Amino acid sequence: VVKKKNIYSQLRQLHNQGAVTIVDEVEGVKVKAKKVKFVKLAKEIAEIYASFPELDRKSPKQVKILLKMIEAKGIALPVAELLHKTESSQSSLNGLEQKGFVKIYEKEVDRTFRENYTEEHQQLMLTKQQQEVVDNILAVQNQNIFQTFLLHGVTGSGKTQVYIELAKQALEKNKTVLILVPEISLTPQITSRFFNNFGDTVTVVHSRMSAGERFDSWRRVLSGKSKVVIGARSALFAPLSKIGLIVVDEEHDASYKSFEMIPKYNARDAAVVLGNIYSCPVVLGSATPSIESMYNAETGKYKLLSLFKRIDDAKLPKITFINIAHEKNKSKSETVFSKALIDKIDDRLKKKEGVIILQNRRGFSTQIFCNDCGEVEMCENCSVPMVFHINQNKIQCHYCGSVKPVPGACTHCGSINIKYFGTGTERVEDELQFYFPNARIERIDSDSISKKSYLSNLLLGFSKGDIDILVGTQMVSKGLDFPRVTLVGVISAETTLWLPDFRADERTFQLLTQVSGRAGRSKVEGEVIIQTYNEKHFVLRKVLENDYKGFYAKEKADRENMGYPPFTRIALIETKDTNMDKAKGAAYDFYKEIIKYKNYLKISDPTTAQIFKLLNNYRYHILIKSSKENDPGGAILRKAIMEAWTEFNKKSRYKDVKLFYDVDPQSIM
Repeated sequence: VVKKKNIYSQLRQLHNQGAVTIVDEVEGVKVKAKKVKFVKLAKEIAEIYASFPELDRKSPKQVKILLKMIEAKGIALPVAELLHKTESSQSSLNGLEQKGFVKIYEKEVDRTFRENYTEEHQQLMLTKQQQEVVDNILAVQNQNIFQTFLLHGVTGSGKTQVYIELAKQALEKNKTVLILVPEISLTPQITSRFFNNFGDTVTVVHSRMSAGERFDSWRRVLSGKSKVVIGARSALFAPLSKIGLIVVDEEHDASYKSFEMIPKYNARDAAVVLGNIYSCPVVLGSATPSIESMYNAETGKYKLLSLFKRIDDAKLPKITFINIAHEKNKSKSETVFSKALIDKIDDRLKKKEGVIILQNRRGFSTQIFCNDCGEVEMCENCSVPMVFHINQNKIQCHYCGSVKPVPGACTHCGSINIKYFGTGTERVEDELQFYFPNARIERIDSDSISKKSYLSNLLLGFSKGDIDILVGTQMVSKGLDFPRVTLVGVISAETTLWLPDFRADERTFQLLTQVSGRAGRSKVEGEVIIQTYNEKHFVLRKVLENDYKGFYAKEKADRENMGYPPFTRIALIETKDTNMDKAKGAAYDFYKEIIKYKNYLKISDPTTAQIFKLLNNYRYHILIKSSKENDPGGAILRKAIMEAWTEFNKKSRYKDVKLFYDVDPQSIM
């Protein structure tokens, strides 16, 4: 009506002046309890049998229905299922009800989400180191005291079994349990193990569930039927009462941060706050803890607990680097695989062992390049290259999702001399099928697992040996526990290493260490082959040595020198608009207000974002750093942002531009 994108500031001013009243209303419920029609017998079986001759003469379908119901031995059957199995119509069933043989009624049913993935239940005894960890946490849990524990356990050290034992103790005290995992890829295995131990008291909450399934999960928790909730970020808000234990598995994972939704909260940090509210222990588990969490443990904010050994005396895998530049000089072919990696895969396949291959990019090729004019096929809405997907014969932007047909010629100059650069998971899968035509290969990435239950079925097949090789993005590095996996191959170690982000080294170390940990989780020693252009890089050396402490020490020193977390609290201010000049103008207007705090904060000039155009919006960034030594609680930073934001809305002619701020961002790109 007013032809403005953002009227919130004007509404607030009118509200403060008493001119308008702002009323919050909750939208009507779009999902409700599911009711299904059931049918049960209404007469004695002897009486029904006596009626068969006449029924069979007049309505043989009704006899068929009654026989199926007698087979059920008194159990009520869903009407739809009964009619399908007997190939009968609703009118035949209605006729039986009119004659008094059956009763049709509605019954509320529970839409329970269950993964198809299952594991055989094992009664496991805790190892000595696991028991020590459990005892430390129980000392707090038994007293209903809040404390945050950082559980640093090497891959395969049995952190999940520790969580299960702690959950048992909490449930015995009539408490509830919240288990957070970073991504859906982790839920099939961990939920299977919790279901094995706790049965129907477990409920799952994540985005792959239908609205109805989530609704019923919520109601089970509210009613007290479900006392253990497992899920990704949104599970944090499950309506649990009397929480006795909170676990954040893979606490280092960036997926815990809400990137797109507002508020931009970190579920890991929110879980710590929730633990404080309920006076219960919070366990942050990881083989590669975030720098911030380890620093919190080092300075006494968290209590550090460690699991240094793998269970069953399994050895950590042997890691080997292959210099891919040398390989390419030897061979004229454009394969993404080194000869060493191909030979290792061949050896493991002959032994019927499992193989995981990591390439942290989707698609087939990540760039389409013209050899004549030098242009790259870019997304019209975002300043990023379009990615070629060979299976769907399309090019797609992985940021806005826009899709185009594969160009037969350069869209800039018309030349047909175009080349495809970069390697995604589709190309890796394609080459593996060429080298190993008899191998059963499957791919795990966000393109391939969109169908419900696809992921759990795939993981089940891999665990049984029905699939030989799993190819995937970072999803294959997260928590997968398969004893039959003896080889992990990494196509390129550098996919995250050279990103212009202060967390790039940390992300690379975590990714490579985590994916390496998928190998050798049994008596058969595992092996990891990492292809790289720079095997002497410090991060890669620390991965090779499995030296988290050494990596942490250097990364911490670098962060302190550069003024990054954990020594500062940073806030990223972003302006964005479809008009570039307006986005820029808004950034500079906000900068004029925030710079008034330059004596207390370190404030960067407005700059274009690393990905300048995204979803057809031009983006400008201002980075603000607040020293935790001078502003330990972040009060100065909060005050500066809010006052600058208020003044910006009063004075700027660009106040209709979208302006966001993200405190403690996981990425500054």
